[in-house]
Amino acid sequence: MTTFTDSTVPGRTLRHKDALGKAGEQFAADFYRARGAQVIAANVHYRVGEIDLVVREADGTIVFVEVKTRASRAYGVAEAVTKRKLKRLRKAAAHWLDGKPFSPVRFDVLALVKAGEDFDVEYFQGVDNGAR
Repeated sequence: MTTFTDSTVPGRTLRHKDALGKAGEQFAADFYRARGAQVIAANVHYRVGEIDLVVREADGTIVFVEVKTRASRAYGVAEAVTKRKLKRLRKAAAHWLDGKPFSPVRFDVLALVKAGEDFDVEYFQGVDNGAR
């Protein structure tokens, strides 16, 4: 098993899969920043589900982002975001929004496949029912 050092936690190592996921989430945050969005939360966990990224678009829309990062397309990328996964994402989003002022909300999927030092990107804006 290949491991990598996690620079955020001294002495901690990451499996290759975890390091790839972390790199994908960082790429996704940069992707939204380049579009003028502000990253306001990342890796939010609740019992009902988790949120990879929460961003605020310039128009005030809160976007909950599911990031799928793969080393290859062999096992699918965006297809892994099912109705069940989106349902859990929506439940987690409801927890996150609880008590916050009203804002328009959107759910996006960013599918990333490693391509050399970068990623090939598939961007799905306003996902309602998953890829299946």
